Order: sequence, then structure tokens, then C-alpha cells
Amino acid sequence: MEKTYTTAQGDMWDGIAYKTLGSVYFTDKLMMANRRYLHFYTFPAGMVLQIPQVRNESAVEGLPPWKRVGN
Repeated sequence: MEKTYTTAQGDMWDGIAYKTLGSVYFTDKLMMANRRYLHFYTFPAGMVLQIPQVRNESAVEGLPPWKRVGN
């Protein structure tokens, strides 16, 4: 079963990525999973987005070493 998220008025891509995937670093993956909504910067209420599956480690891959916790 695919995971989805229904937007609230004023939601933005990075906030949705943080809420659903745990990091704003997954914003690009969220956007690519929902290409038909790329023209939205701020969402109206009631849009259903598909939430992609991501690996937890990939959130820290883009961080500099001093910001990585536990590495």
C-alpha cells in the first residue's frame, strides 16, 4: 500500500518532506514522485500526494561531516 499525504492550506514541499519523510533533504524525491504538482509552491488544502520510500541514511549523505550525527 502506497503512503499518501493530504495537504493542508499553505503546505510547502520542504515542510511536507520534513513531516512525512523526516528531513527536508528528501524534498527532491517527494517532488519527483509528484511531478504533476510541480507548478505549486504553496499548496491548497485537500491535494493528495504520493510519499516515496527513502533510505534513512540518504538524508545525511549530503551533509558535511561535522553535521552528521553518529558517523
